[in-house]
Order: sequence, then C-alpha cells, then structure tokens
Amino acid sequence: MKNLLHTITDRVATKKGAWITIVCWLVIALGLAFFAPNAKDYQVGRIATLPEDSQSIIAQNKLEKYFPSADGIPAILVFQDKNDEQLETSVLAEQLNSFKDNDIKGITEVIPLEQLPPEALKGFFSDDQSIAVIPLQFASSMESGDIQTSIHQMQDIVEDQTDLNFWVTGPAGISADSLDLFSRADVVLILSTVALILVLLIVIYRSPLLAIIPLLAAGFVYEVVMKSLGIFGSLGLNLSQQTISIMLILLFAAVVDYSLFVFSRFREALKNHENSFEAMKVAMRSVGMPVFFSGGTVLAAMLVLFFAEFGDYRNFAPTFATAMAIIMISSITLIPALFALFGRKAFWPKVPQVGDHSVKGSSFWSKVGQFVVKKPIVSVVSVGVILVVSALNISNLDYEFDTIKSFPEDMPSRVGYEVLEENFSSGDLAPTTVLVESSQALSEEQISSIVEQLSSRSEVNEVRPSGTAENNQVLQLSLTFNDSPYAIESINELEKIVNEKEELLDNSNIDGDIYFSGETASSLDDRKVNNNDILLIVTLETVLIFLLLIALTKSIKMPIYMMGTILISFLAALGLGTFLTEIFFGIDAVSNRVPLYAFVFLVALGIDYNIMLVSRFQEERKHHSVKEAVQLAVSHTGGVISSAGLILAATFAVLMTQPIELLFVFGFIVAVGILLDTFLIRGVLLPGLIVLLEKDKQGDKQKSKSANNG
Repeated sequence: MKNLLHTITDRVATKKGAWITIVCWLVIALGLAFFAPNAKDYQVGRIATLPEDSQSIIAQNKLEKYFPSADGIPAILVFQDKNDEQLETSVLAEQLNSFKDNDIKGITEVIPLEQLPPEALKGFFSDDQSIAVIPLQFASSMESGDIQTSIHQMQDIVEDQTDLNFWVTGPAGISADSLDLFSRADVVLILSTVALILVLLIVIYRSPLLAIIPLLAAGFVYEVVMKSLGIFGSLGLNLSQQTISIMLILLFAAVVDYSLFVFSRFREALKNHENSFEAMKVAMRSVGMPVFFSGGTVLAAMLVLFFAEFGDYRNFAPTFATAMAIIMISSITLIPALFALFGRKAFWPKVPQVGDHSVKGSSFWSKVGQFVVKKPIVSVVSVGVILVVSALNISNLDYEFDTIKSFPEDMPSRVGYEVLEENFSSGDLAPTTVLVESSQALSEEQISSIVEQLSSRSEVNEVRPSGTAENNQVLQLSLTFNDSPYAIESINELEKIVNEKEELLDNSNIDGDIYFSGETASSLDDRKVNNNDILLIVTLETVLIFLLLIALTKSIKMPIYMMGTILISFLAALGLGTFLTEIFFGIDAVSNRVPLYAFVFLVALGIDYNIMLVSRFQEERKHHSVKEAVQLAVSHTGGVISSAGLILAATFAVLMTQPIELLFVFGFIVAVGILLDTFLIRGVLLPGLIVLLEKDKQGDKQKSKSANNG
C-alpha cells in the first residue's frame, strides 16, 4: 500500500502530474454536473427506521391485514376557533368534504362527521368545543413532497373558506414540515460552514490563499459527492435529509483537515527544498500514508454502520462511505496538486524559505512537549482526572422519545401537537392499538377479561374495544396511558405488558397471541433496537479501528494507547457535553440517537489526530530516544492539529444553527469532544502515556547524538 501511495503522490507532485490531476477532477466534476442527477432530487423526509421483524411493525402489518382502513400514513387535523367559540360540526364537515371534492392527492378516507351520532362526535372536540381533532390518512405510497403539497392545498382551502386556525400534525404533518425545514436549512448550513472555515483559516494562518485552497478542494469534492449520491438515489438509495446535512459537515471538515495536514508538511519541506514540486514529493512521502489512512479509519467506521438494524444508522453507511471514499482520493491527488501548483505563493505573506527553522523552541506546543516529557505522571493524572469526572455524568443521561419536541416551536405540526396536549388527555394523543389474535372465536367473557386486566394497570387510563374481524377471532382494542404516549413511564409500562402477555392470555383462556402497535409500541422497539445497535456498532468499530491501527503502526501497544485514550475521550465528551447542554441551553433529555452519532464521529475523526501524532513519533523515533521523539512529535504536529481541531469543532458546531434539537445537541457534543481530543488527548495524555510506557532500546542515545550532530 505504501509503495502504491508513493507512486501516486510522486506523479501528482510533478508539474505535469499536478496539472493532469486538476484537469481530471475538473472534467469529472463538470461531467457529473451536466449529466448526473442531484442528490437533493432524491432526498426523503422519512425512512423506515425499525427492522421488519420488530414487534410494532409485525403488529401494524397484521392490523392492516385484518382492518385495511388502518393502512396508510396517519395525519391529525387540528381545527381551532380563533375567538375560542364553539366550532360548528357543519363547518368542519364542509371542510372535510372540500378536501374530497378537490381531489387532494393521497387522502384515502374522510370521516363523515355529518353522519355521526352526537355521542360519537364528542370524542372529536375539546371540553369547550373550541378545538376539534380529526384523524385522516394518506396513502402509504405517498412521498414527503407529495404529502407536503397536499397539506398546503388543505391549508389554502381552510384559509379561503373559514376563519379558523388549522394545523396538520401526526406522522404526515411532521414528514411534510421536516422536508420544508431541511430544504431551507441545507442552504444556511453550507453558507455558514464555508464562511466560518474561511474566517478561521484567515485568522489562524493570516494567508488568503491558505484559506481559499482547502475550500476550492472542498468545492470540487462537494460537486462529485452530491452527483455520485444522485446517481445512487436514481438507482433506489433513500437519501435522508438529516443524513445529507451531517454528511455536508463531514465533507467540509475532513477536506479542510487533510488540507491542513498536507500543507503543514509541505511548508516544512519548503524550508529544505528550493523546488516546490520536489518539496511536495518529500512532504507526501511523509504525510501521504497517515492522511490516507486517517481517511480509511473514518471510511471503515461508516461502513460498519451497514451492520446496524436501525434504519437511520444504516442509511448513514452508503452516504458517508461515498463521501469519505472521494475525500480519501482527493487527499492524495487534488489537495497536493493544488498546493504544489501554487507553490510558495500559497503561504503569502509568510513565505517559507530554505534554511528557516522548522519549529521554534519557544512555540506553545514546543513548551507543552517539553513539559509532558519532563513530568509525564503529572500530565497523565491531571488530564485523566478531568476526563473521568466528565465521563461520570453519563449516569445522569436521560432520553427523549417525543421527537416533535426537537423541532422549532413555530413548526405547524408542533403547534398543532401542543394545542392537542393542552386541551386533550395526554394519552389520547396517540392511543396504542392492541390486537388479540385467537385460534377460536372470542366470547364476550374473554373480551371483557382482557379489557379488565389491561384497564386495572396503574399506568393505563382507558381500554375500549374498537373492532373485530375474522369471525370474532381477531379483536382490536384501543389503549391509552395516563401519560403522553412518548413518556418513559408509558414506554416502560407497555414493556411490562408485552412481557406479561402470555399471562394475560392464560387468565382469559385464550389460545393465541397479542400484538401492540402505535407510537408507544414503536418507541419501545426503537429503544430496544437502538440499545442493541449501540452495543454492536461500538464493539465492531473499536475492534476494526484497532486492527487498522495495528496495520499502520506495526505495533500492538501503540494502538492500545490510541484506542484507550479515544474511548475515554468519547465518554468524557458525552458526559460533559450533556451536562453543558442542560446548564447553558436547558436541554435535560436528548434523543437516543445522540450517543451513537457522537461515538461514530468522535472515534473516527478523533483517531485522525492520534494517527498524525503517532506517525510523526514513529518517524522521529528512528533517529531519537523516546522522550526526544515525543517532544519533537508534539512540537511539529501541535500547531496544525490544534488549528485543524479548532476548525473541525467549529464546523460541527455549525449544526447548532439547525432547527432540529437532535442536530443541535449532536453538533455541540462532537465539538466538545474534538476540543478534548485536540488539546488534552493528543497534546498531553497520549504523549504522556508514550513517555511512561515506551522504553528506549540499546543504542538509542548514540542514535540521538548522531542525529543531533547531523
């Protein structure tokens, strides 16, 4: 692999090779721009998250089989009189009929309000009758964009014909609003990311070209990645909007990171070589393998997500893997070619000259390296205490399953949902459907027994029969909890019921099975699948990256130091990040997606900095003792890694501009973790451990003297 990489970078580092490389990238980018579809054309607001063998999915499939009217994407229509006066049933019925008369796409069934008896109508109205809640379903084949169009048509009809407030919530409303949110948010995300990176690069390096070149490379990579994903989308790959948003951050962050690693070593080589192309050749022979390998660890981490059961995680794998594969290729072709062609001019006004000192002994990281080498125990213990104390807070981690609460407060589907919460019983927002499947027709006594057993539970508010099928062999019940269907108490209670369903059947003398569907049942499956995926993905990624590090370092001990420090860093970032989000932003519960999202990115990206440090240490170790090699490695890599870490952390912090609480918290925690990796792990803890645990071999002192004399 090393010989192949050297062959590639040696050719790219010539004047002819650099121009050919740029032209190839330009031709590919333009060709894809004109002939390939765009990834945005295939973005979807929702994907199937739970596996098909999940209990709630099985229950929903059975429900649709026995009660076909249950098939579809649920929507909840919320009507409110603006003056808090009583709503007229006739006005609402007219609106529902208008939806049907205007042939709004996807509506499969409309409740005939005008035909319902007074007792049945009461369930649709609040106590003061100023608010009405009417369920509706869209066809299951409807995409988010189609649902969004239909909802807009419904809103126009209500606005034209009445003076009522009208919102659409439930899964259909959330899907439509999500599409609108992300379509606007992506533009803000890209502009904010580019502007932030540009400003930080100029402030840190005070060179306009050093700021522009990485962004120019990122522009090429962005076009190729988005069009490549567009091709995959046209072949049937679902492109989640949330996944694309996070991928954009990864793309810009990784390209800029690898650009900094290349230009840092290029600048060092220019101090020893007059010819810029020769300098790039030397630089890439040193940094090419670590940079390419760093990209490989991120790529491997993303590919592991194919093993996840959860749809959100598995959807990351092809999207992120495609991006990382193209970024890796750019790191050994496009990026060095751009820097080689600009040559010394890239560093203006601080142009490196032959004979300049490579690193000043008075620099900040030189002093840090000297301190760590002199006092490794103090360094390791002090940083270790900070990390352990931070990690302890994960015991206070609470999860939020009510995803709509993570959306902006003015989002129509959230407004409608909160109107429901304020005026109806919390449990009524999304009842759990209980499906009893018996081998024989169910008697009245058996039905009463099941209802009575479920109703007697302390967390259950009401249980009522809602239909039978298959000659009374299938019973449908509607169960509501005292708390919100998304509350931890409701989810825990349903888990107990599921675990005791055999007892329920035995007590009712029923030979059959019980199935549970609905929002609470989905949340229960969500929690189970997520917990399993966390255990599986964390284990697989840790083992895989550990094996890759063994291949890179040709050592067993060094990968143990690297993986051990990065894992404790992740735990510290999760604990400290959630603590700070509660203190500063008042967020006391996070999505259960956050830990795995954070793990994948913090481990994959954080290990990059350890790879750069250890690669430089091993390079210096050929000529110096352990302590001298550590000091030189910290001194030489400190500036570029701290700069890259600051930019990477700031780039992920851009996710905090997104109107989704999940992305806000994820971006913040990753930013905190990257700063821990950059300054404490890579700068102090890992070097300190190397000094304490690595021993000099016989002849190292003589080797160091010879190197110093040379």
